[in-house]
Amino acid sequence: MMKISWNNDRRRQLTVLCFGAHSDDIEIGCGATLLQLSRSDAKPRFCWAVLSAIGARQTEARRAAQLFTDGCESEVYLKEFRDGYLPYEGGAVKDFFEEIKSRINPDLIFTHWQGDAHQDHRLVSELTWNTFRNHLILEYEIPKFDGDMGRPNTFVPLEEWAVRQKVSNLVTIFESQRTKPWFRDDTFLGLMRLRGMESNATSGYAEAFYTRKMVIDPLA
Repeated sequence: MMKISWNNDRRRQLTVLCFGAHSDDIEIGCGATLLQLSRSDAKPRFCWAVLSAIGARQTEARRAAQLFTDGCESEVYLKEFRDGYLPYEGGAVKDFFEEIKSRINPDLIFTHWQGDAHQDHRLVSELTWNTFRNHLILEYEIPKFDGDMGRPNTFVPLEEWAVRQKVSNLVTIFESQRTKPWFRDDTFLGLMRLRGMESNATSGYAEAFYTRKMVIDPLA
């Protein structure tokens, strides 16, 4: 198992772009990884893009972007596409992706897994790859009723503080989701514990991603 880490002696600021179909997707899928990145020597600039953030969920998205980037520079892009209908508004959704591409050139992108059973999630994944063709993209996973959990191939070992902070942020911020039976701290902890076991993480916790393409330059 090969391990890689960001070069701390970077000549420019690391830019991290995060896509989520809905207001809590980014945070569920890669929240602890983002918390750890925000406290790393890289001190990245974060760009938060959520496609379905309507009413209270817009407020939740903005608060989450602030808490999960832990004081780092951040930009938030929110749209109000109807939940569950993204594939039927494909042209407008694609325009949103192109708008973001015209503004930033990210070093790292987090987005949905291409095999996700939710149609909104799959479209976001497809358009991420369609729009950003020469970037490092990590696809995160979202636990749900559909039973679509797969076998990710990239793992980020987590420190326990980041695990606890992620769960605390999720249950505190997203009041609109509390009535859902799966939106519980043990759901989030359980998945991170499973991925931690698979990756032999020191803390016992990890977040996992799918990497379709990665270019490694040993001389860089």
